[in-house]
Amino acid sequence: MANTSFGMKLQGLGLGLASRFAAHPIVQKYGLTKPAEKFAYLATKKGFQLVQKGLAKKSLGKNNKNNIKALPSPPPLFDLTLSDEQQMIRDSVKAYAQNNIRPLASVADEQAKLPENLLPSSQDLGLNYFSIPEHLGGAGQCSPMTSVLVAEDLAWGDFSLAFAILASTSVVNSISRWGNKTQQALWLPKFCGEDTLNNTPINAAIAVQELHPLFNSALLQTHAKNNKKGYLLNGTKSLVPLAGTADLYLVAAQFKGKNELFLIPAKTKGVTFKASPAMGLRSAEVGTLQLEKVQLDKDALLGNGNVPHKQFNYRQFIDSSHLTWCAMAIGCCQAALDYLIPYVNERHAFGEPISHRQSVAFMIANMKIEIESMRLLVWKAASRFERGEEFHRDAFLAHHLCMDKSMEIGTNAVQLLGGHGFTKEHPAERWYRDLRVLSVINGGLQL
Repeated sequence: MANTSFGMKLQGLGLGLASRFAAHPIVQKYGLTKPAEKFAYLATKKGFQLVQKGLAKKSLGKNNKNNIKALPSPPPLFDLTLSDEQQMIRDSVKAYAQNNIRPLASVADEQAKLPENLLPSSQDLGLNYFSIPEHLGGAGQCSPMTSVLVAEDLAWGDFSLAFAILASTSVVNSISRWGNKTQQALWLPKFCGEDTLNNTPINAAIAVQELHPLFNSALLQTHAKNNKKGYLLNGTKSLVPLAGTADLYLVAAQFKGKNELFLIPAKTKGVTFKASPAMGLRSAEVGTLQLEKVQLDKDALLGNGNVPHKQFNYRQFIDSSHLTWCAMAIGCCQAALDYLIPYVNERHAFGEPISHRQSVAFMIANMKIEIESMRLLVWKAASRFERGEEFHRDAFLAHHLCMDKSMEIGTNAVQLLGGHGFTKEHPAERWYRDLRVLSVINGGLQL
């Protein structure tokens, strides 16, 4: 306390002397104000140092009596630097999107048809192998963060075709994450091309969305019931991709008051698919999956019999789905921005590029700002998911931001192209239609 008191007195003394000295006419006459200020600074600094030492000793004196508490460890850093492996994957996927997806996107959308060789060629990227355990033929590297990067870059090529490509990968991720040993051994090798007649990987899709208005993924109208053989399912699912060509469906249904997932082979009796083209996602060939008295065996319930920490988590399943859609929206918005910047610089009006107009320049700048903010929230949520932390709040915030801003960016992309934006001469109208789905779909993909 003596040091503390002395320090406080020294502070007061320094400030007091400096004030009096600076106010003296001689000081002002001969320009001695700066030395006075320096003296006050040194006295104040010394006083603060003595005060801090006194407080530290006082604090230590209290804590030394077996009362010292360890400081909490700092939270893990949120590092946006990609690993070498992730960067290599991004480069490969971006090149594939540039060379194999973009050239097909316009015709596929106009015909509302999935290009014939797209899915087989996309298998060369090895997306299905990442999360499959090594003993079943995969890499055993389930990484939500890497999946976000892949979804973003595929959607940069085309949003709708990316949905079709990621449909099977999403089923693989779900089975790898929550499936029991029997389910994994039965299905995962098939996605590697093993256990199939022609060594070709099977296709699959997740079915969550339903037809009723204001659909809420937590209030499913598709129901499952127990019976002697296993489970009996009834319901209707919408916006299911791949035109009914999938070999396996992962269907969300209410069972005993909880929402669960069921593995349903496409050839099961009572499963029918009806084409139902939508405003967007046209080239993914979405349609309606009808389930009428579908009888399943006892191994159809995803994760049935797992230990507690491997039990299926429906909320986490939906949050992960939202993040995948968000990542695809970011990729599509980035494609729009990359397309618009050269356009507004090359398009002339009144003797100058339209990018010289503040209204245009500000709109482009805002698009970049919103894309970066969307990306940051999605990456943060995916990073928490990968570390095994609670990420529901982060996924909720990311989803709501992406819903609002991706639609705004899609609208502005059409606006900046003027009358051309309303025509199929430019891809902006396709991006606009595809981005609309973000606010209405709840499920269908997985990190």
